[in-house]
Amino acid sequence: MLFVSEISFERYFEPVFQPVSFALEAGGLLLVTGANGCGKTTLIRVLAGFLHPTSGNYTCQAPSTAYVGHQLAIKDDLSVIENLRFMRNFLGIRQRSCKAVMQRLGLDRVAGQLARTLSAGQRKRCALGRLLLTDSKLWLLDEPYANLDPEGVGLVDDIVINHLAAGGACVLATLGNHRPGWASSQEYPLISGAGEC
Repeated sequence: MLFVSEISFERYFEPVFQPVSFALEAGGLLLVTGANGCGKTTLIRVLAGFLHPTSGNYTCQAPSTAYVGHQLAIKDDLSVIENLRFMRNFLGIRQRSCKAVMQRLGLDRVAGQLARTLSAGQRKRCALGRLLLTDSKLWLLDEPYANLDPEGVGLVDDIVINHLAAGGACVLATLGNHRPGWASSQEYPLISGAGEC
């Protein structure tokens, strides 16, 4: 689904991360770990097409990709339900129930609340809603556990596990202390080492 060969990225002629190569198949997870500033976000942004690699190349065979990064891309002046409807309409998948997504994310009690009034964790949950509204087989997630309580962390784990089980693939960047415990399970393929910064 995603094939990467020796990609690297330089900023001001200095390498942000060393050349990276991997192949990610359906049902596969690439866990990218490392300290702050080691290039995790930059790698995810290169894979998303926001940045061009300095060298190397990659091929994505997924028809579409879902990206959730540090900038959550939710509209402060819209309510939770309005943000989800906007995402759903923008993605062109009108048959998905925004109310069901809110319930799944634990946001139903703040459905009418403006995004600007939400806690950081609630804002993250709202942004993660686009994953449940899309048919994209490849997910690129940059620090999806940030600002979430233990219940929210478990929710992200469950969403990703279900995605992999349905034949999706995921590149997930996270600090080492947020490494999902299920990721080393033989049931879910894990590409380790290649993603270490």
